[in-house]
Amino acid sequence: MSTDVRTSAPAGAPSSPVVTWLLTLVTLGIYWLVWYYKVNKQVKAIDPTIEVKPGMAVVAVTLGSLLIVPPFVSIVKTGSRIAQAQRAAGVTSDCSGAVGLLLAFVLGLTPLYYQSKLNTVWADRA
Repeated sequence: MSTDVRTSAPAGAPSSPVVTWLLTLVTLGIYWLVWYYKVNKQVKAIDPTIEVKPGMAVVAVTLGSLLIVPPFVSIVKTGSRIAQAQRAAGVTSDCSGAVGLLLAFVLGLTPLYYQSKLNTVWADRA
């Protein structure tokens, strides 16, 4: 018997993408690290088949920046995880890790983009 992820996944709450981005700016990136952890934890809760260790994802974008490559890989993989969570929730899977990475270089807009895509998962649950 298969479990319908859509009904068994824990309920989440949409967050304002703009507020997420602004808090990232105001806190000089500290909020982004907390948010990044939470997003990776939420996608795992939505679909247990998603392989992610939220703490390691944060380490990759912080300490990994000393090696240059890990932050980029982590950002792209997080976009892929959000897309997988969208599929698991039965909504259009339109999150792109490549777009998320590119937006990191445009005023750090990655959290705004990723939060708006994650909100589509919660939209049907409200």
